Amino acid sequence: MCKMKITILGSGTSTGVPEIGCRCEVCTSDDRRDRRLRTSILVETEAGRILIDAGPDFRQQIEPLPFRKIDGVLITHEHYDHVGGIDDLRPFCRFGEIPVFAEKEMADKLRTRLPYCFGVNKYPGVPNIVLQEIEPGKSFKAGGMEIVPIRVMHGKLPILGFRIGRMAFLTDVLTISEEAYKDLQGLDVLIINALRIKAHPTHQSLEEALAKAERIGARRTWFIHMSHHIGLHREVEKILPEDIRLAHDGEVICV
Repeated sequence: MCKMKITILGSGTSTGVPEIGCRCEVCTSDDRRDRRLRTSILVETEAGRILIDAGPDFRQQIEPLPFRKIDGVLITHEHYDHVGGIDDLRPFCRFGEIPVFAEKEMADKLRTRLPYCFGVNKYPGVPNIVLQEIEPGKSFKAGGMEIVPIRVMHGKLPILGFRIGRMAFLTDVLTISEEAYKDLQGLDVLIINALRIKAHPTHQSLEEALAKAERIGARRTWFIHMSHHIGLHREVEKILPEDIRLAHDGEVICV
């Protein structure tokens, strides 16, 4: 029985896969594992239900799942592929107010981008969401879960990863500090980005992701935030270590 159920809502990078206009072997693949919506996960325990990131595909990702309360939304960073679906939280506000957890700078940007959600005089029908400011290294609770925000770097942009129990979620990472590595010890499940085969200025390559996964040493690791340049799912999985695999949309991970 799962103590924690993780659903991969999306495993793709900012353009998604297939990429519009591309006719490469990945974008034209008939393997459903090669179709990747923008990266997001849903974490569920007996105590609650937490969403990490709400990208522009959120409505499509969540619609097939049971319609139940979302107890909180964790935001890793400001880029559109991670926040573009926040307005689609509206139906879930029938269950009550939804806290959205983000760093102060990120929260300020959301207030600017979505002023109708956070203004003093809200008009009827806007999402009933409230921003809760968080800081790296300072744990907080949401949905009955204790959550630790972890500072990582997306190129030169400071962003957040999250540890929940013995699971950690890191997306858009390029570098991890020594302090952050300490916070990532003793994991059963690591979910971390691997954009493509070649190096990239702001995201990990497959080789870099493998090196970090080995150092962190989780019992099992799944790669996310993949572009079509990563290659065919079935071919990449052949070269991965036994305890590491590519995530795919709709996959359920049991912790």
